[in-house]
Amino acid sequence: MQKDTENWYTSWFDTPYYHILYKNRDYKEAADFMKNLTSFLKLLKGSEILDLACGKGRHAKYLNELGFNVTGVDLSPKSIAFAKQFENSTLHFAEHDMCISYPKKFDAVFNLFTSFGYFEKEEDNLRTIKAIKSELKLNGFAVIDFLNAEYVKRNLVPSETKIIDGITFHIKRSIVNGYIVKNIRFQHKDKDFEFQERVKAITLSEFKKCFNLAGINLLNCFGDYQLKEYKEETSERLILIFN
Repeated sequence: MQKDTENWYTSWFDTPYYHILYKNRDYKEAADFMKNLTSFLKLLKGSEILDLACGKGRHAKYLNELGFNVTGVDLSPKSIAFAKQFENSTLHFAEHDMCISYPKKFDAVFNLFTSFGYFEKEEDNLRTIKAIKSELKLNGFAVIDFLNAEYVKRNLVPSETKIIDGITFHIKRSIVNGYIVKNIRFQHKDKDFEFQERVKAITLSEFKKCFNLAGINLLNCFGDYQLKEYKEETSERLILIFN
């Protein structure tokens, strides 16, 4: 069996199976979120945006289509190689570790679709927050689109099975030592595979503590992609806007 649970994101995100499992994401919802967010922030056409942990670039492409100058960065070489086919004069992609400050400043930095909280060491989360702050131009905005940990805890689905492209994914979820853990098992071409996703269940109060350490101002907090008010018990998302 192929199994990888240490630094899971460096291997799982680089497999074709990750993209198969999540292929049915709501792309219209993602596009509407980008419209709502850039409108709320009053970003002008031509503004420079960093899409941090961009994956294969779906949000970056939407932002570029809206008229923004976008740089998408991700740790996954295969995701970036795929995204590069969409490059143009105002859309660029590069491999980059989000713990490290990108050598350019932007009008906005977006970290979307729960692309935070992967690290085992708490200091790496703080390093990432500080790096985001350093990537902002004067009066720039940063956004972290995260899961609402309190909602997830209350509504956790312990197990489910999904059949996608002929592959049967067996998924088990649990909360272990403050992390939301998803174990994914499947068989393909007579081989058994097992991967794990681990995301720290960071609450709003914990984000605020981290922001204080980084000298960051929390400006807004929303609970969904329509930018409605965040409510701890019922909101599915925790969308933080800061500078």
